[in-house]
Amino acid sequence: MKPKQTWLALLGVVLGVLSAAGLGIYSFLNATAPLHPDPKDVPSVTHAAPSQEWADAVEQARQLARADLVEQNLPGLSVAVGAGGEIVWAEGFGWADLENRVPVAPGTRFRIGHASKAITSAAVGLLLEKGRLRLGDQIQTYVPAFPRKQWPVTLRQLMGHVAGVRHYRNEVDYMPSAHCDRAADGLRSFENDPLLFEPDTQSRYSTFAWILVSAAVEAAAGEPFFTFMRTQICEPLGMADTTSDSATESIPDQATFYYPRLSGDPSFGPELATTVDYSCFAGAGAFLATPSDLVRFGMAVSSRPRQGFGAQGGKLLQPGTVEKLQTPQLLASGEETEYGLGWMVETVPLAGTPTRLAGHASRTLLGGSTSFLTFPERGLVVAVTSNISKAGTRSIALKIAEVFAAQGKILARK
Repeated sequence: MKPKQTWLALLGVVLGVLSAAGLGIYSFLNATAPLHPDPKDVPSVTHAAPSQEWADAVEQARQLARADLVEQNLPGLSVAVGAGGEIVWAEGFGWADLENRVPVAPGTRFRIGHASKAITSAAVGLLLEKGRLRLGDQIQTYVPAFPRKQWPVTLRQLMGHVAGVRHYRNEVDYMPSAHCDRAADGLRSFENDPLLFEPDTQSRYSTFAWILVSAAVEAAAGEPFFTFMRTQICEPLGMADTTSDSATESIPDQATFYYPRLSGDPSFGPELATTVDYSCFAGAGAFLATPSDLVRFGMAVSSRPRQGFGAQGGKLLQPGTVEKLQTPQLLASGEETEYGLGWMVETVPLAGTPTRLAGHASRTLLGGSTSFLTFPERGLVVAVTSNISKAGTRSIALKIAEVFAAQGKILARK
C-alpha cells in the first residue's frame, strides 16, 4: 500500500473511532439525563393534609425530599413520619413507573429488603412471650433438617449476626430464581456450607442466617411463615399494604423496580431490574411494604399500651421483649456490636441531643432501598423508600428526623 493510501486508511480508522466515541458519549449523556431536572417540578401525591402543628416541619421535609430525589437522580421516593403515636405525614415523590409516568403515592408498595428482618424480629418476640421459642436453643430444636456444624448454633446467635453463617457470595445468591413455598425450603442454597467462624467470636452480617430464623418462626407457629406474619402482625396493626414479594403474581400498587445503570450509582440513571424471586428469603428480605406501614409497625413496637387499643394501635410486645431485641450483642471478647436481634442500634445526634436509634436499612436487594428509623425517646418514627437499589435513603431519613425532632421540641415548650 502506498504511503498516501496508508495515511488515508489510518485517518479513516481514527475518524471512525472518534465518531463511535462521540456517539457513545452522546448516548451515555442522553441516557443519564436527569430524571427530574427541577425539584419544583417533581410530582408528589399525598392523601391527607398534615395537622397544623406539624405543617412547618412537613414543608421543610418536603423540600428536603424533593432536593435529595433530584440530587441522587432517583426514579421515586416515598416518605412517612409518625409522631406521638400517629402518622403525621405521608407523601410520595417522583415516579413509581418511569415508562408509564405513574406517580409514587403513599400506598405504593416498595421492596423493603433487609428491613424485613425487623418485622420478623417482632414475630420472634411474640413467640418468645408465648414460650414457643427460646433464644438459647440450638436451631435444630426448631429446624431439625438443618445440618449440625462444627460448633453449636443458637437462635440468638443467628438473629444477632454472630453465628458464622455466610452471607452472599455471588449474583446467584442475591438474584435468586428458585421459588420456595415454605421458609424451610430456602435453606437449600447454604445448608451444607461450614460456619465461617466460631459463634460469638465475630460479627458478620448474614441474610441466610435470617432465612433460618424464618424457618424457626414457621416451625414454632405451626403454619406457613407469611400466614403467621399476616394474621399476628400485619392485620392487627393495620398494615394492609404489607405483603410477601412475588415473581409470579401481579400485586396491586407495586412500584416498578430499577437498578443503577453504572457503578452502583443511581446518579448515572436507572435500568429496569431483572426479575427475581425472593420467596426463598422469607423474613430475611421478602416483604413489600409502604413507609406508612413501616411507621405503623415502628410505633407499635415503641409505644406503651393505650386504653381501647384493640387492633389499631398501641403496644405490640412487652417492653422487656423489645429491650431484649434491641440490645446490641456482646462478643466473647467483650466487644459490643451495633446490632441487636433484628435491629440496627446506635446513638445519633438529633435536635442537639444524643438520641438512641433502633431501625434497619436496605440498599442491596434488587430494585429497592429502605431506611426505617425509630427514636423511642422522642416518640418519632421515620421511613423512607425508593424503587432503585443503592439509593441514599438513610441520609434523607435522618434529615427528616432532624426537622421533626426540632419541631417537637418547639411544640413541647408551648
